[in-house]
Order: sequence, then C-alpha cells, then structure tokens
Amino acid sequence: MKANHKFSIALLPIALIGSGMHAQSLSPLLPNAPAAQSLLVAAAQSVPTDMSSVPAPIQGTLTLLTRQEAEKIALTNNPRIRISQLLARVQHQAVRERRADELPNLYGNLTAVEANDGSRISSGSLTSSSLFEHAGMGVQVSQLITDFGRTPNLVASEELQEKARRADAEASREDIILATDQVFFAVIEAQETLKVAAQTISARQALTDQVSALTSSKLKSDLDLSFAQVNLSQAKLMQINGQNDLDAARAALNAVLGYDKPMNFELVDDSDPLPPLPPDSDVLIAEAIQNRPDLQSLKFNEQAAQKFSKAQHEQLLPTISALGTVGGTPVGSSQFFTTNWYGAVGGNLSIPIFNGFRLTAQASEASLQAQSASEQTRALRDQVVRDVRTAWLNANTALQRVSVTSELLKQANTTLDLAKTRYDLGLSSIVELNQAELQQTEAAIGNANARSQYNFAISEIRFQTGGQP
Repeated sequence: MKANHKFSIALLPIALIGSGMHAQSLSPLLPNAPAAQSLLVAAAQSVPTDMSSVPAPIQGTLTLLTRQEAEKIALTNNPRIRISQLLARVQHQAVRERRADELPNLYGNLTAVEANDGSRISSGSLTSSSLFEHAGMGVQVSQLITDFGRTPNLVASEELQEKARRADAEASREDIILATDQVFFAVIEAQETLKVAAQTISARQALTDQVSALTSSKLKSDLDLSFAQVNLSQAKLMQINGQNDLDAARAALNAVLGYDKPMNFELVDDSDPLPPLPPDSDVLIAEAIQNRPDLQSLKFNEQAAQKFSKAQHEQLLPTISALGTVGGTPVGSSQFFTTNWYGAVGGNLSIPIFNGFRLTAQASEASLQAQSASEQTRALRDQVVRDVRTAWLNANTALQRVSVTSELLKQANTTLDLAKTRYDLGLSSIVELNQAELQQTEAAIGNANARSQYNFAISEIRFQTGGQP
C-alpha cells in the first residue's frame, strides 16, 4: 500500500504593530478545495488561471497589485503547485503499472549456444538438463486468466490513490490562495500602520516644537518638554518597527508569489463594500464536509485501503494463467533437434499452500490499515467542524471590530482635541495629553487594520469550506 503523501503550505506569520492579525489566524491551516466531482475530471497537471489581466512585474519597478492578481501570480509561479501536480501524475503512472498485470506479456528471445554436446548440468539443480550447440529464436506469451479479483482490486486501489493525489493537488492550490491572501492583507496592515506612524510623528513633532518654544519662554516646564520628546521618540521607534514589518511582509509576499528576488509591488486594497457574513455556521459546515479536498483525499485513501485489503486477502486464492511459446531452431544437430521449429501452449494453476504465514499476515496488515484510514477520515471530519465554526466566530468578531474601531477612532480624536485644548489653556498636564495621543494612535491603527482583518476572515471561511475561487 503506497503512503499517503500530503502537502500543505505553511502560512507565513507576519509580526505587526498594535492590533495586527491575531496569532491564531497565522497558524498553519488545513488545505481545502472544490467538491470531489470536479476533482475527478480536473487535470492534475494544469491550473486554470487567466493571466491576461495580471501585470508583468519588473524588478525595481513599482507595480500595482490587487488581491485577485496576487492569487493568479501565486498559482502560476509557486513551486508547491507544480510539486502537487507532479505527484498526481506519478500516481497515474502507478495505475498504468498495476493495470499491466491484466494485459498479455510478450517476450522475444534470440539464443545461440556453444556447448559440449550431450553433456548435462549436474550441480545446482534437481533437473539434469542436457546441453547442445544450437541457435534459435522465438517468442513467449503469458496471459493472466483470473486471480479471482485480486488484480482488479489492486488496479482500483491505485485509481483511488490517483484521485486522492488530485485532491491533494487541489488542496495545495487552495492553500496557496489562502497563504497569498494572508500575506497580502499583512502587507496592507503594515502599510496602514506605517502611515499612522508617519502621521503620529508629524503631530508629535509639531507638539514638541510648540512645547520647546513655550519652555524657552518659561511658560512650560522642562518636564513637559521631556515628555513631548519621549513621545516623539516613541513615534519614531514605531515608524522604524513599522517599516521593518512592512519589509518582512513584502518578503513573505514575494516568497508566496514564487519570486526569489524582491519585487516592488504597491498593493491595492479592495474598495468594494465589505462582503456579508454568512448568518449561520451550520450551512458552512455542510459545505465543508462536501467540498473540502483534504477530506475528499482521505475518503479516497480509505476506499483505496479497503480495495487493497480485499486484494491482499485474495492472495490466498489460486491464480490461473495461459502460457504459449513458438519459435525456430535453424542451427542445431539433427540428432537432437528433429525439427527446425517448436511450439507449445498450455495453462497453469498456481495454488498457494504455505509460505510461513506471510500472506495471512499481509492480509491482516491491510485490514488494519483500512481501519486506520477510516478513523483518520472520521478524525478530520470532526476537525473540519471545529475549524469552520472557529472561522465563522473569528469573522463575526472581525465584523464587529470594523464598526467599533471606527467609533473608537472618532471618540479618540475628540478626546485628543479636548486634551490638546485643555493643555494649551493650562488646565491639564502633559501626561493627560500624552495618554490621549496614545489612545488616538492605537485607535487609528485598529481602525486602519479592521477592514483587512475582516476581509481575511472571509477568505479563511472560503478556505475552510472549500469555496476559494
């Protein structure tokens, strides 16, 4: 029984400042894809993507890139796509190899012998074969008549394994799409965080200049100036960290797109209204059970293991085959070769009697493997239910964050304006103003990232239910 080769793409975690993508959303996810019916007819060696609308990136040149275009580039360039396709093609050849056992085997021979005429082989064999000088040619043919279902079951097992590898290839495709979406939105978040950092530096630089002038006029204390300078340094540090996070996110994007050199992409976020959240997770669970290719792959593996188990049990049955040979001996002593041609046809019945219980052990091993495959399918089904529910809950939370962060930013801006006015009038300390600035910065980062976090949560739902484009 061949091992089940599974490939998945490890999603690339990107560290972000403030309210970036949650850690649980950056963990490696299960590959998923369309329904099994489409897998049976899909060509494993092709990826149906239209690259006509994808910009041709040039190293060092700024190129605008949308999420859909990034997905198409990744499906074309990422080597893991090709790996999974090649594994499916390898399994197709294994099917052809197994099916060859059902077809005739024809051999041709050309033999010339120089020997001590009439001598016999007297060691290494129970048969005392005579040796004669001669030359001859001929063909031999053998054909399996029946082994009572063993070979057809082996062929069926290999065919099911091929379907499983095609499902794995589709799963790799879906995994690449999700990985692309993840790093795409990570870059978007890093870009927005960097913009907030730049705005924060501008605002705090203006405040520092104002406080410095007031301190020089003895209207503010040196402590106020120190607080303002500390806040400005913190904003600059946030900008440095934000630039590092953006560079790391872009490096991850280049990797998932299949480029080994840095490409200068300017990502374009979706300006369309936010996609709606499915009202209930139960419908999504039903779709996932039907469509997820990793689950379909395990089901095919389970069926293949059952066919293989049946074939292993059928090793204990007889095998009937037909044999034939024909040829000529143009060179040979007429004393021993009475005619210059030969021919024979016959049949053979092979009955396994005893081989040290090897066949029985192989049959038992295959049965246990089939049971294990069944339990693996059941375990993944339970995991699918959990993953879909978790993805829906995360999306629901992300949707709530969109409205809450928007309102929070409005409130933080109002609070900052009031704190700035109170500080200018001498009614509060700079500590109060600093706290208002910190809250406004955090609210701005959260609001900038909430939309991309929700879009990624919807993409994860599509991934978990096998509904990726």
